Amino acid sequence: MSTTAEQIAVVEPRIEGWGPARISARTRGLLFVATVYVVVAWLCPRPTSVDAAGWRQFGVFIATLAGLILQPLPAAAMVFIGVIASIVLGGLAVDRALSGFGEPSEWLLLGAMFLARVLTDTGLSRRVALLFVKRFGGSALGFVYSLVLTDVTLAGGIPSITARSGGIILPIARSAAELYDSRPGETADRLGAFLMAALYQSSVVACAMFLTGQAGNLLAAALAAKIAGVTVSWSSWFFAALVPGACSCLLIPYVVYRAFPPEIKSTPAAPEFAREELRRLGRLSADERILLAVFGIVCLLWITSAWTKVNVTVVTLAGIAALLVTNVLTWEEALKDRAAWDVFVWYGGLLTLGEMLNSTGVPAAFTAWVGLSLTHVPWFEVLLVTLVIYFYTHYAFATVTVHVMAMFAPFVALVIGLGAPPKLAVYSFACLAALPAGLTHYGTTTAPMFINGYVSVKDWWRVGLICSLANLAVWLTVGFGWWKLLGFW
Repeated sequence: MSTTAEQIAVVEPRIEGWGPARISARTRGLLFVATVYVVVAWLCPRPTSVDAAGWRQFGVFIATLAGLILQPLPAAAMVFIGVIASIVLGGLAVDRALSGFGEPSEWLLLGAMFLARVLTDTGLSRRVALLFVKRFGGSALGFVYSLVLTDVTLAGGIPSITARSGGIILPIARSAAELYDSRPGETADRLGAFLMAALYQSSVVACAMFLTGQAGNLLAAALAAKIAGVTVSWSSWFFAALVPGACSCLLIPYVVYRAFPPEIKSTPAAPEFAREELRRLGRLSADERILLAVFGIVCLLWITSAWTKVNVTVVTLAGIAALLVTNVLTWEEALKDRAAWDVFVWYGGLLTLGEMLNSTGVPAAFTAWVGLSLTHVPWFEVLLVTLVIYFYTHYAFATVTVHVMAMFAPFVALVIGLGAPPKLAVYSFACLAALPAGLTHYGTTTAPMFINGYVSVKDWWRVGLICSLANLAVWLTVGFGWWKLLGFW
């Protein structure tokens, strides 16, 4: 997900005076963002098919994108400024500029964030993880698979990789590593380095498997409806990603195990640790029982929404209402959930900016321009090449959501314009959006948490590249075969 306000701090103090050396990092970043707008909107040549207002709006979009990459301000603040700029500089109507905050997916994300908070606060998510470790954690590889199962189970309802992997999976993994005296530094290779690399690489697969796996998925789904007319539901994403996602979940831990093997391969202390922790937790509390029932019903209705036609946003909000009525979640706790409200602001703004970009006509102009040189190339070949380009351009991005915002719409529009079936184009780009986060130590917000002292940057990038090839091999073969069976092409 995008970095939240709590995770960003401007550490360079403001120094009085003038000159580049005396200007704070934040000010330099904001000046750069403003310069990007001026260069794009006023100095770059405008395509004849795009009017002046649309080009200014495109300038606002590119400047906001630059701000999200550099982050002179927290992500939500940058998006908020971008929305205001779209009105003041781009001439966007106020009701259109604020329309993103009324989108159903915006409220689905907020409700899912509240569910994530309650799952963590009640300890139910930790209990689930410990149960898997108790059952499968007798070896280093089995321990990883147990936590991957936990991650995948929780990814269906927790759209924050930070809350899910960083807040639930990581503490258990570190505890297990420390049981074998494997700590950051000289002893990292005993066990901890392998655990961190394997669990992080697997966490991005969990993100790819569900609409609610991470916030960028919801953004991709919203853009798909606008640019391709394809409605992506929770259940349709679930079934589209089920088979290739399961294959990746089985393959990636083993790939890391072979490429970056731990010195300690048997971990009998891990199941015992899990048993002791479960004994300490005791029986399910009343709040956990209520939450388990509510979460189970919500997930069941999400999965069956394709047949029942129940709106998943309504289901999510009804689940939150049930938790409020039973006092499992209090309104005061909901108001204090800064991460949820932070995501609410930047995601709603991104929906607006994505819609604005589509309406400018720039993606259509891009498609027409590139398409002229590719008219004699089969669409399938273009799709494969653009998917690989889309995947590896994540080296330039620090969040999945910003990557989706920048590249999903033009690439999908391009391949559809060349003849690719809309469903295949949408699901291939959407499902592959989260996987590139494993490439680098800055690919998403949890990467620094996992690499911290255990894995060198060189090893992290090496393992990330190997896993990227494995993921592409799965999703471009098994995935395309599965989507053929589903009738996407």
